[in-house]
Amino acid sequence: MRNLSPAAALVAALAMPLPAADACTRILLNEHPLGVFVGRTMDWPTTTEPILSVLPRGMARDGGMLAGKPMNISNPARWTSKYGSFIVQAYGLGSIDGINEKGLGIHLLYLTATDFGPRDTRLKGIQAGLWGQYALDNAQTVSEALEILAKIQPVMVEHEGMKATIHMALNDASGDSAIIEYVKGKKVVHHGRQYRIMTNDPPYDEQLAYRAKFNFSGATRQTELPGNVDPRHRFVRADYFREMLPPPKSRREAIANVMAIARNVSVPFGAPNNLPGTLYNTEYRTAYDLTRRTVFFELTTTPGVIWTELGKFNLSPGAPVMVLDADDLRLAGDVTEKFRPGKVIF
Repeated sequence: MRNLSPAAALVAALAMPLPAADACTRILLNEHPLGVFVGRTMDWPTTTEPILSVLPRGMARDGGMLAGKPMNISNPARWTSKYGSFIVQAYGLGSIDGINEKGLGIHLLYLTATDFGPRDTRLKGIQAGLWGQYALDNAQTVSEALEILAKIQPVMVEHEGMKATIHMALNDASGDSAIIEYVKGKKVVHHGRQYRIMTNDPPYDEQLAYRAKFNFSGATRQTELPGNVDPRHRFVRADYFREMLPPPKSRREAIANVMAIARNVSVPFGAPNNLPGTLYNTEYRTAYDLTRRTVFFELTTTPGVIWTELGKFNLSPGAPVMVLDADDLRLAGDVTEKFRPGKVIF
């Protein structure tokens, strides 16, 4: 990737509107009494410099700022976080993925069709990089998140032709789920436990229509599946293997199930794309036990999975932000004690 300013780097991390260059997959397991489990792949052509971060309650934020600079957003949202959260930062400047202490999770994925529409100043404005963090800071459940998100409008961030064209998945410890998209300037919400899989293009209603073409009842190992890295293919493949999963016997097995599907739909290095030189391989995978606020993280260029529990951190107002650079070959297993005081710019 070119050398970018901090603001441009965040935009590039969120999304770059190149045809068929999209990736990322989200998988939700919410059908078993052991708990609710969710994971995602993060696919990007270069490192997003992921920093694992724990944010305490009581942090002041401004939806009109990016990297400490005003974005000229009229009527910006300003708030103080009610809940502590674990997030994965991109370039140290935005929240791409995360959960809060109440078990609400957010996952931002690329969508070419994203159009937040003209600025409606009756709603509070928030630059798109803070869209998910606003939900983590202020809501305990998917339903509550949808209610508060209805009062704000994400605002597109753009630099040198790059736009934050993103849509968002929400899930909570009860197993509820929602997908939020802005298409042709209109907000579209798919709300219900049945929305367990999410990838990228086309918009979600078209993804569901494509999935409906496949009937996997009586499937065998000879059953043919879409097998390329196209987001429609990954959607069907992820949902197929989700349907095939036996009920997990333990939380450990449930997380293994999430990771197994995430690995199956990950994009290998060098996967074909229609623009030479833009290979959107999987950079990392996350998995969460939303019921117990346990976090698992796997960087594809390191050999092991690391984990921690949000409940082990001090989330009181005034507590330090705690961070961990995941790009360290020495990291393995429970890394709670490896986190150190740090900062976030947003």
